[in-house]
Amino acid sequence: MTSKKELIEAANRQAVEKMIASRPFVVDVKPAIEAVAGMKERMVCHAGPPLELDEMVPSFKHAIFGGIMWELWAKTPEEAERLIRDGKVAIEPNHHHNGIGTMAGITTPSMPVFIIEDRTHGFRSTANIREETVKALRYGCYDENVKRKLDWNRDVLGPVLSAALRECGGIDMVPLMGKAMHMGDDGHNENRAANLLFCMQLIPHILKTDFSKDVMREVATWMNTDTRFVSTAEMAVCKAITLAAHNIENCSIVTTMCRNGTYTGIRVSGLEDQWFKAPAPEVNLLFFPGYGPKDATKDCGDSCVTEVAGIGAFAMAAAPGMVQFVGGTVADAINYTKEMYEITTAKNTNWTIPYLDLQGCPIGIDIIKVVKTGLTPHINTSIGHVQPNVGQVGAGMTRAPLKCFADALEAFGKLMGA
Repeated sequence: MTSKKELIEAANRQAVEKMIASRPFVVDVKPAIEAVAGMKERMVCHAGPPLELDEMVPSFKHAIFGGIMWELWAKTPEEAERLIRDGKVAIEPNHHHNGIGTMAGITTPSMPVFIIEDRTHGFRSTANIREETVKALRYGCYDENVKRKLDWNRDVLGPVLSAALRECGGIDMVPLMGKAMHMGDDGHNENRAANLLFCMQLIPHILKTDFSKDVMREVATWMNTDTRFVSTAEMAVCKAITLAAHNIENCSIVTTMCRNGTYTGIRVSGLEDQWFKAPAPEVNLLFFPGYGPKDATKDCGDSCVTEVAGIGAFAMAAAPGMVQFVGGTVADAINYTKEMYEITTAKNTNWTIPYLDLQGCPIGIDIIKVVKTGLTPHINTSIGHVQPNVGQVGAGMTRAPLKCFADALEAFGKLMGA
């Protein structure tokens, strides 16, 4: 007779094997209403687990209001709030729609999104496209400059990217991200190499489109200027990878982890779509000049999907330069990765780390190992101001709260009859 431990181990092996076998391609860019699973005409998707409007920190709330105003459903934040409270605009987590968004994670129907297709398992995921670097909607900013850039993404950038991606047949992201890791990327907050490789593949196909030279030059210049342009596509790649492991019976592997400044939430493969939430932690930050702890939101965004897929802070040994962005030393970066092998199930040989003799990245966060060791996932992150219309104030390191994993393990134990 197969023991419960053997059932769990077999299910966990299946989950990580499916993640490692995933082959996500960036295949298109389309308006969210056409691409995001279950997106409705009056819906705003946001980062993190579910929460009520009154639970949101001010900048997160105003990012949602900004999305509503950009869609021209309301003219003021007050009107936008009234629409939500009257039930005329739905607000739902990106993860309920197989999507992700950075920081506040705002996705509205007209916004262009990257479409990722896992050509091994058939799963599709989406991610919004960065509109600016520091003062942006995802940080709770909405003014004429933010509106102008959102308009440009919709009217210019999105159509050009769509035409070029369809012309080239999609971009295979697993080898691209693996090569970028050998060039110093971590796949979460250090994306310069991946951005370069992505631009090298896509720009020749942009030049084959029918858009004017001025438009093509404008798009190529922006892709090169924002060195993290490709980051949200990479995060959607990680979402597609984690979808491959979700809903496997007897499996204790984490398939969702996200935050929204109020809560951190996780979901576990063998527990279907149940959320396990705890208060979002503070971040140990390197602040921009003029800002301090009182200015920062708590941990926020869907971007730690990268850690769930085994990169980001889990791969910081590949990106020692990240310490300039988040603080610490090169030794700290290497130790972050080494520690994560203790709470994961396998090593992903698609993505290897030169500094660790080309070991694969740690993949498959196991709630049993997290609770047993007391070690929770490291996360590297950016942080915005807690108040609206300020923007990013710094970046740093944090850890997911243990309570999420302990509560999930209790539910998993009951399900398994332990």
